[in-house]
Amino acid sequence: MANSKVEDEIYDKVVDLTEYAKRQRWWNRLFGKNSGPIAEKYSVATQIAIGGVSGWCAGYLFQKVGKVAATAVGGGLLLLQVANNSGYIQVDWKRVEKDVNKAKKQLKKGTDQAVPELNTFVEKSREFVKKNIVVTSGFIGGFLLGLAS
Repeated sequence: MANSKVEDEIYDKVVDLTEYAKRQRWWNRLFGKNSGPIAEKYSVATQIAIGGVSGWCAGYLFQKVGKVAATAVGGGLLLLQVANNSGYIQVDWKRVEKDVNKAKKQLKKGTDQAVPELNTFVEKSREFVKKNIVVTSGFIGGFLLGLAS
């Protein structure tokens, strides 16, 4: 019973601290007036835990998939070079260069068309981060830990 009372007092202090921070001018300039729907449903510790665990999982998977992809690409290039030097295949480097330049032009044309969509995505992402700053902070920390493990 006494333990529950202490927990309630700590929770009230945390809520008071977040309300105090929300009333500060720098907080409103940085994060906006409303901290978002997640901030209203869960405590700060729960938000950090959710963000941290999901970030760690994403970082760990990113690390493993990245290693496999890098190994596959590097191994493929190595085998291609060995086969070329051994005489098993003949690479037309002029054609490769021509195709790479063609691909560069297509990518440049595609990025010019995608700029408005990209700006919209960036704005939506920025708004999400502002509204869910605690979860996002936990996610980033967990992601970095997942990459390191």
